[in-house]
Amino acid sequence: MATRSKKSIDLRATYAHYANQFKGLNTSDPASWPLVPRVTMFLGVVVMIVAALWLLVINSSVDVLRAEQDKEVQLKTDYTRKLGQAINLETLRRQREQVLQYVTQLEKQLPGKSEMDALLSDINQAGLGRGLTFELFRPGQVSVKEYYAELPIALRVTGRYHDVGSFTADIANLSRIVTLNNLVIIPAPNGVLAMDATAKTFRYLDPEEVNAQRKTQGGPRK
Repeated sequence: MATRSKKSIDLRATYAHYANQFKGLNTSDPASWPLVPRVTMFLGVVVMIVAALWLLVINSSVDVLRAEQDKEVQLKTDYTRKLGQAINLETLRRQREQVLQYVTQLEKQLPGKSEMDALLSDINQAGLGRGLTFELFRPGQVSVKEYYAELPIALRVTGRYHDVGSFTADIANLSRIVTLNNLVIIPAPNGVLAMDATAKTFRYLDPEEVNAQRKTQGGPRK
């Protein structure tokens, strides 16, 4: 018991000794402080400096980490997209070939500038061949589009019901593309019908017209 009491007294004395060193310190002159307060202040300053530097490093590292994580997500997305394209590359090539073939077929159905007169004659002959009477056949103003030219034709034909229907079918079956728009069918004298319509036919542009279109649009598209 005596030994324990002695140790307790020694610890209290040691604590009191060190505690007394922190009393009455002159904050304006730390160099005059006792050893223990000076060492304590030094260690505290070192800890604060290390903590501040650590926080700065951590914050910058977090920003870099987030940027890299965002970059990783973007790269994964690009990889998945490109992988899907690579897997479907052969299918896409076949589809492209099919589309090109289809476009080529459509282009073949478009007459050239020099063939328009023949196409107008075909439309006229289709009506006459069904026994229809043309009361109006008036080509309009050519409208030049980006890749083709459009020619509207105002039509008015009279004839029997079945002949008018057969005429519209014949127009649809022409080797060249011709559409009938704004159809209006009304009764006419002598028990026949009158059909008003706007036939539209299309042709591809010749090189001079293509160049003119490009100049109008500010040059060829890239």
